[in-house]
Amino acid sequence: MNDIEAIDLYTKELRITAVRENVALFTEDALREQWGHLTFLRRLLEAEVDRRRERSKTTRIHRACFPQMKYLEELQREELPVGGRTMLPEMETLDFIRQGRSIVMYGNPGTGKTHIAIGLGIKACLEGYSVFFTSVPHLLTLIREAKTQKSLRNMEMRFERYDLVICDELGYVGFDKESAEMLFNHLSLRTGKKATIITTNLPFTRWEEVLKDKVLCSALVDRLCHKSYLVNMTGTSYRIKETKKIFKI
Repeated sequence: MNDIEAIDLYTKELRITAVRENVALFTEDALREQWGHLTFLRRLLEAEVDRRRERSKTTRIHRACFPQMKYLEELQREELPVGGRTMLPEMETLDFIRQGRSIVMYGNPGTGKTHIAIGLGIKACLEGYSVFFTSVPHLLTLIREAKTQKSLRNMEMRFERYDLVICDELGYVGFDKESAEMLFNHLSLRTGKKATIITTNLPFTRWEEVLKDKVLCSALVDRLCHKSYLVNMTGTSYRIKETKKIFKI
């Protein structure tokens, strides 16, 4: 077995794919450009690190459970409501994640709240942060299932560890008292420590309509608003604008 065959065998066993794929090519480069052995080794290791970093990005995006891929670069920023247009440059620095601060985007449907939230989440994944996306109704379903399976504490620990959690669509479905308490308890795990993005179609003054508990509603608003970015996304729906363009209304 020659050196190349041995390297191929060992790299398969060690699962260092980029080294196996590049060793022949880099050997030619090393001979042509007269690399030293340390340069040759560094280039091989760089290729492996780059491959693993790219794979990690893909894995983080997959595990985040985004319902669709929406990038910040695709936003028509001039069409955003004033609040979103003003706050977006600061939000996309991702400083809010490093500082453990939350974002609450509120306003009528179709104004870009979910697009911004997903876009920020994807950017966070690409920059090495762990992210979890869920709608609020789906989160409550997950919590109930965890309680039934007696794995609630495990779920709480995972929920608490994410660098960023995105809870979409608060306000579209009303809660009973138990659901409101479950949501409060889970979001409280992250308050002041880890970043959370909430999107809602309701202003804070109407959250009691879905939470059904005045005291709990006040406590949740107080915790979510503390040191948070509050982004007013009230404006004309993108879909309505597009419909008007199509039918020239």
